Amino acid sequence: MSRLFPGGLGPVPRALLVLMAGSLAFGWWQSRAPAVVPASAPGGAPAACVMPRIGAAPTPVQLATPPAMPPFQLDEHRATPRAGFAVEATVLSIERYRFGREAAVSPLDLALGWGPMADPAVYQSLDISQSGRWYHYRWGPEGPPLPLETIIANSSNMHMIPATPAIAQRLESLAEGRRVRLAGWLVDIETAEGYRWSTSLRRDDSGDGACEIVYVCEVAVLP
Repeated sequence: MSRLFPGGLGPVPRALLVLMAGSLAFGWWQSRAPAVVPASAPGGAPAACVMPRIGAAPTPVQLATPPAMPPFQLDEHRATPRAGFAVEATVLSIERYRFGREAAVSPLDLALGWGPMADPAVYQSLDISQSGRWYHYRWGPEGPPLPLETIIANSSNMHMIPATPAIAQRLESLAEGRRVRLAGWLVDIETAEGYRWSTSLRRDDSGDGACEIVYVCEVAVLP
C-alpha cells in the first residue's frame, strides 16, 4: 500500500495508467522455457520458483499466471499466485518489521522507484519514509520535482516475501540508493482462520491495499 503526503497535506489519489499485462504478454509468458531452479535444488529452492525467466525489466513487468500454477504453503499461510512479476528499480527506502501478523510472512518492505523516480536528482529532493506498511513522501515549498501522476506511476511500496533464506539475506543486505532486480510472483496470502492479505495488481493505485505482495524468487544488486 502507498499513502502519499505531499507537502504535509492529505493523501493524494493515484492517476490512471495503462496496465502492463495483456494478451501478448500472456502468450510470451506461456512460451518461455522454465528457469533452472528445480524443486530439489540445493538450498531448498521451492517448487514455486520454477518459473519462466523474465528479461530486463526497467519498468515493472506483470504477466498472467499459468493456469496450472497452484497455491502453495508458507507455514500456516497459503500463498495464491496472481501474476508473474519482475522489476529493475532503485531502493528509495527500506523498512523492516519484527511484529504484527504480516511480519510472520513478510519481514521487510521496499519502497522502489523506476523510470524518472530512479533518478537521484528526483528522489533525493523528496522526503521519503515508510511506517505501518505504508510509503510516504513529502516535498518542500518548491513543489514536487515531477508531476504527481509521474511520481505515483513510477514508485511503489512492496511487501517482500523471501522464497529462501539466501534470498532473505540478500534482501536484508540491500541499502537505499542501490539498483536492484527482483523477480517472482505477486501473491495473495490467507490462513485457514480466514485472515487474508491481498496484493495489488496495478501500478496506478494508492491507499489501503495498493501495495504489491511479492514472493521473491530472484534478487540481485545491479551496477
